[in-house]
Amino acid sequence: MRMGGNTDFQLSSVNNALRLLHCFSIDEPEKKVTELASTLGLAKSTVSRLLSTLANQGFVSKDLETQKYRLGLSILQLNTVITSNLKISRESQQILQNLVNEVGETAHTAALDGSNVVYLSRVECKHPVQILSHVGRRNPLHCTSSGKVILAHQDEMFIENYLENGLSKFTKNTITDPLEFREALRKIKQQGHAVSIEEFNEGVTSIAAPVRDFSGRTIYAVCVIGPVHRFDVHNQSLIYNVTSAAEEISKNLGYLNYIGR
Repeated sequence: MRMGGNTDFQLSSVNNALRLLHCFSIDEPEKKVTELASTLGLAKSTVSRLLSTLANQGFVSKDLETQKYRLGLSILQLNTVITSNLKISRESQQILQNLVNEVGETAHTAALDGSNVVYLSRVECKHPVQILSHVGRRNPLHCTSSGKVILAHQDEMFIENYLENGLSKFTKNTITDPLEFREALRKIKQQGHAVSIEEFNEGVTSIAAPVRDFSGRTIYAVCVIGPVHRFDVHNQSLIYNVTSAAEEISKNLGYLNYIGR
């Protein structure tokens, strides 16, 4: 059934409102109307109307001094609902805390999200470093340890589609050659963990192990991140701790029960 003009307009407005919300990030938490209009390719008057509607519902708020908008508390309320219902967040929190106590660095769980990895939960160590791994952050798959370990366990079509978009270079250590990257994925799947040594951020290294859900799919990972000068990702004790944590979370998600059926 063909939609009427008014319905089409309403759907377009909803789509633009959602696009607008996606313009805000940790790196750019505040924006003016002109910035948003330029990013979205919309008229300033349209953006102003959208912001007014979102502000009425608490999804954005305006700083009267700077005239900039930021996300509102309604977003935080929705985030709380989502986080509390994510089973992996519930099942992994104490395990992550134990892992941090054992290795002395910050630990995360991460999930596959399209062509990125998104961080679901995080437990900080006593001396955390400023790195791009906060909860909700999306990072590329090919240059993060959590992304690589998840990608290594996807089917050939998924990997091929990812490679077709190219391997963007972030540091001198980022693997950008498709053949070299495929070989890296093969080794990761074989050894059961992945490392990233200054591949995404200089001075930062990480190690990750795959987490499987009840059906055996690998769409999650456990990751430990720290500064390269104090963090040896090739340490066998560290590898054991990270992979053991991943196995324990997998068990909590029902993986061992699944393979035992």
